[in-house]
Amino acid sequence: MIEIQQEQLFENNKNTENTDISIIKKYFPNCFDKNGNFLLEQFNSILKNSNITINKEYYSLNWLGKSYAKLLRDLPPETLIAEDNEHNSKVENQNSGNLLIQGDNLEVLKHLKNAYQEKVKMIYIDPPYNTGSDGFVYQDDRKFSKEQLSELVGIDLDEAQRILDFTDKKSNSHSAWLTFMYPRLYIARQLLKEDGVIFISIDDNEVAQLRLLCDEIFGEGNFVGEISRGTGTTTGQDANKIGSSLDYVLIYSKTGNFSIRGISLEEKDIKRFNKKDKKGCYSLLQLRKTGNEDRKEDRENMFYPVSSPDGLMVYPFGKDYLSRWRCSRNSYNDLVKENMIEWIEKEEPNFSIGEYKKSKWVPYVKFYLEGRTKQISNLLTNIDGNKKATIEIKSLFGAKKEIFLNPKPVQLLNYLIQMSCDNNDLILDFFAGSGTTADAVMQLNSEDGGNRQFILVQLPEKINGEKKKNKTAYDFVKNELGVENPTIFEITKERIIRSSKKILDENPEIKGDFGFKIYKTCENFCLKENELSLNQEMFPKIQFNDQEYQTLLTSWRLYDGEKLTEKIITIKFGDYIAYLCGKNLYLIYPHFESEQIKILIEMLDKNDDFSPNRIIFYGEHIESSKQKELQQALESYTNKKNLAINLLVRY
Repeated sequence: MIEIQQEQLFENNKNTENTDISIIKKYFPNCFDKNGNFLLEQFNSILKNSNITINKEYYSLNWLGKSYAKLLRDLPPETLIAEDNEHNSKVENQNSGNLLIQGDNLEVLKHLKNAYQEKVKMIYIDPPYNTGSDGFVYQDDRKFSKEQLSELVGIDLDEAQRILDFTDKKSNSHSAWLTFMYPRLYIARQLLKEDGVIFISIDDNEVAQLRLLCDEIFGEGNFVGEISRGTGTTTGQDANKIGSSLDYVLIYSKTGNFSIRGISLEEKDIKRFNKKDKKGCYSLLQLRKTGNEDRKEDRENMFYPVSSPDGLMVYPFGKDYLSRWRCSRNSYNDLVKENMIEWIEKEEPNFSIGEYKKSKWVPYVKFYLEGRTKQISNLLTNIDGNKKATIEIKSLFGAKKEIFLNPKPVQLLNYLIQMSCDNNDLILDFFAGSGTTADAVMQLNSEDGGNRQFILVQLPEKINGEKKKNKTAYDFVKNELGVENPTIFEITKERIIRSSKKILDENPEIKGDFGFKIYKTCENFCLKENELSLNQEMFPKIQFNDQEYQTLLTSWRLYDGEKLTEKIITIKFGDYIAYLCGKNLYLIYPHFESEQIKILIEMLDKNDDFSPNRIIFYGEHIESSKQKELQQALESYTNKKNLAINLLVRY
């Protein structure tokens, strides 16, 4: 029997299950009883049998607002996702896999969670540094009374009031910043693939707090490193403080499956490959191990004689001690067979240790240039600084003054992408700013023929034209782009458009994806009222315009796990239009009648390309009698394709 299930989308439920608990239930169902109670002793027994030590001593990061941050993490989005049809219908954007999404990034991350879970290889973000002068203040449109907040997160009324005070007063304290960052990073981790990685730019103001926060969210064992980067400018100088010419990039992997890749060699590195044979250019490295652990006693199996060009046996010598080779005897024999050993004759030495005499012959290993990369250091001093990046954007926009202050340089993003991504990976930046990440992705694709794709998220933050430092940006967006109320989002969008055009103009023969689609969060027009209430009645009986119906469809299919770039197929049941995305058939319009039900059933049996496994109704627009009629028709039709179809009424 086919049952009609019901669902209220984006319902605010204080009992919403945390993702971590869902994972535990999935993999350890025997640790819960029939009432859902957690069986701690059973779980401890599993850990003990797996030789995992239970450590009762640990440290944690606590701050005013942490309980509220966890609530924000689990609450559903308050918005819907709308498509920018005018932009997306342009030829260069129609089939693009790149996305620019306008909206509060916490809302956007919540919308992306189902469709993009474990799909993102790399995340880069450049969040507010909370310097006191960077404009960061905590802002939150959700409204709770202290009694509601106290009940929701299990805190006393006094703490609830203190939390509401800093959310209402636009605080920029450490607690406010951590409350802002926690839910965003928590959801971001869910989007990462198992071998994914996140890079976070930060400076001295919050680096200590961020490190502890990431230890909690990503796990201390998944800390990969901290890169110090020369910014090219010195800030924060006063009588009692040392100025800073650095900022940092914290790196955390999702799991231990992440592996760091080498980055492209620079010109000075390439000059070292100054020898050439029929295989190509190469450089030489002594076969003898140098540096740490280079003595015979360190690796006895790597101390053995090798035959020189004149037939004499050669042993590895240090300055005044017996050393060792870099590889085992078998590996050395393989190198000889592959003609990878080159001998250099030096002055006859007069030196021996015991029975071993130092030879005039010194063996070297060939290292070819082709395919060669190098590991990134935790100190970056040889890449472009913020000032040069500012000038590049000014030039791109044809402006006389700075359009965007202190953007991150493309070269930095190139480094990070190269050390973490394959050519077809997905890269996310949910503090998009000037759009550097998109620029870097497109430039790398143009250089190596890759098909990396990006998702950028940017708040439509208003540009205050009354401030002198913002005047150029404000005038450009208003006068050049014709936007009445200038925002940072318009700069992000224009940067991507101009960067794409520049790449294509400089490389007219290039093929690839240099467009992007735009989506934006919008008010949930299905709500009866805009104020947050724990007992909201969803989707009142109102008629929507065409754009609103499409927004509803976009939000639903994203919620159902379909990417924004997935193809939507229009299905016609007579004069009724439905939409097929993946295996979901959406019936969102009113006037779905008996005639349409009959056509749908015929298509299920006769059309080989039409095989949905779930039919989703918009409950307010399709009468319950028609829902039941379809249910009965599905139960009684011949079902030649043996389809198992579920019915879902969504409100």
